[in-house]
Amino acid sequence: MKNTFLIILSLFALSSCQKEIDLDLDDQSGNIVIEGNITDQAGPYTVRITKSVAVSQNNQYPAITDAKVTLSDNTGQTEILQYIGQGQYQTSAFTGVPGRTYTLNVQAEGKQYTAQSTMPEAVPFEGLQQDSFIFGDKTSYTLLPIFTDPAALGNRYLFSFTINHLTRKTLNVFSDNVNNGLPNQRPLMLPNDDNDGNDHEVVVGDTIHVEMQSIDPNIFTYYSALLDISGGGGVTPANPPSNISNGALGYFSAHTESRRSYIIQ
Repeated sequence: MKNTFLIILSLFALSSCQKEIDLDLDDQSGNIVIEGNITDQAGPYTVRITKSVAVSQNNQYPAITDAKVTLSDNTGQTEILQYIGQGQYQTSAFTGVPGRTYTLNVQAEGKQYTAQSTMPEAVPFEGLQQDSFIFGDKTSYTLLPIFTDPAALGNRYLFSFTINHLTRKTLNVFSDNVNNGLPNQRPLMLPNDDNDGNDHEVVVGDTIHVEMQSIDPNIFTYYSALLDISGGGGVTPANPPSNISNGALGYFSAHTESRRSYIIQ
């Protein structure tokens, strides 16, 4: 029997296509799934620990409630997280600072899992610039995130956006392999059709909420693979490469974070 696993508890997309991401695990039902984030914004931060399930279980992921979860960094900061329910473990006083390397340690069900992520320096998110084009009787919109890539090669970015009060997210990943050290030239494509009711068609008056993250290379690889899989980019269904040891699924990301909103005109 095949099993499926929803890596992120949202709806994701590549460009303007949004869909739920079901990934074929080849009988890996019951594997531990760890999702953790540390940012440069004020905490608390959470680590969510669940198990993958068979497709017949309707994506109801069993929570792991008795894990020992520890966060630390390369300056000596350390904290044991407290369980707050639904598989979530939360910090109380831990701080995220660009440039530091963070280590996640999880002890669960007799096994130990570790991951590291270095938080990049923040890149200023200066604004959003709208453009539009007409194809047939449809007007489509794009938003250009305004930022300038630093001169040093190796910066990676994750952009996500939601529309109005909706919770579905669209993801885009950028690298500076092209246009290193220059103002950004890559726009975010906004949904332009109904798509059987799965997407919202962006129109004048909609508010687009955009989040920009500066991410480390391992997380860039993870999300790039996730988007290839979900977008039908010729990748065989599989799990994106996790940065967590011992066969765990999911990811651990230390990243900067900034947000902008824009009303379509």
